Amino acid sequence: MTENDSSRAMRRCDSLVVGGGLTGCAAAYYLAKAGLDVLLVERNDLNTEASGRNAGGFHVQIQLEPFLLEGEEWARNWVRAIPLLIDAVRHWETLSGELGADLEVRLTGGLLAAETTEQLAALERKAAIERAAGLEVELLSRRDLRRIAPYLSSALAGGLLCPLEGKASPLLAAPAFARAARSQGARIALHTELLAIERTAAGFRVETSGSPIECERVLDCAGTAVGDIAALVGVELPIESLPLQVHVTEPIAPLVRHLVAFAGEPLTVKQSAHGSVLIGGGWPSELDDAGRADVSLSSLRGNLRVAAHVIPALANVRLLRIWTGFCNGTPDHRPILGELDEVPGFFVASFPYLGFTAAPLLGKLVGDLSRGLAVPYDLAPFAAGRFSTTAV
Repeated sequence: MTENDSSRAMRRCDSLVVGGGLTGCAAAYYLAKAGLDVLLVERNDLNTEASGRNAGGFHVQIQLEPFLLEGEEWARNWVRAIPLLIDAVRHWETLSGELGADLEVRLTGGLLAAETTEQLAALERKAAIERAAGLEVELLSRRDLRRIAPYLSSALAGGLLCPLEGKASPLLAAPAFARAARSQGARIALHTELLAIERTAAGFRVETSGSPIECERVLDCAGTAVGDIAALVGVELPIESLPLQVHVTEPIAPLVRHLVAFAGEPLTVKQSAHGSVLIGGGWPSELDDAGRADVSLSSLRGNLRVAAHVIPALANVRLLRIWTGFCNGTPDHRPILGELDEVPGFFVASFPYLGFTAAPLLGKLVGDLSRGLAVPYDLAPFAAGRFSTTAV
């Protein structure tokens, strides 16, 4: 069965996975490996949206911006996701061997650098909550920072180190899962839009831009479109879609040895295995007339200014290209994972903002849940029911 086959032969499956990004491809692989008849549908091509348009960082720490905006009580609720993120990174370490592909997984450690005493104090408060949740983090003095990361600006006052953070290639991971899923018998239909979902006695009947599909269960792994797919079964989920951009330099000699972030302004910096430096941190892209993400020159200037301030050597490095895309979010920054109470057999897997880190494990977990298996996490904080799910 080819990727673009939309013949009547594809109408029946045990599990319909919606979304050809990293979470969906992982779910399809694990389900097919378990012996289920799996069909994955994607409205575009594989890995063309958020899964393939990010900087490939593993983020496990509480993100500083919402911590400062929402406060410590918010953080104590959010850290219930930390055990899942810790396991997600450990899961990444097994994947190159399991999938037979070098995914460029490197646990380099994540450095959150601070410039002022006020920023350091915020990092200390954040670190106390993270440690209580079981995450290893280390506060760094100015001297510590210079010793560990001499490529950072000498003006920085210190920082926070999370040894578990690192990176992988966003261009390689989802395609590797897709190949492995096919090798286990999964079918993949590209350029297939879901139009309607009807509940039946045996599961679901799904109308698409190709042929209709009958399935026992649906796994909604559609990234920024998770809410659109859930709406087809009458459930409203508050999924945000944020246009962002990432800046990529020419390849240079090894320089940035960590996943670097900055407490002063939005910034993430990492260096790929091929030498390019990826510079991001949540800077917004613009929307063109068709609603597509387009380059923001203001974000370009701002992001590169902050990067050169934190890592002075980057001031002399040439920019090679810019990625634009969309990132999914939720109002409380927590994931949505599990079966919808209102629609038995319909499962959702969505991890906001840190989706690349969580995606392979998230795909496995939602697959296990759809098979009726227990998972080793308290999923109550991640239930869709915490939001108002009344259909409009």
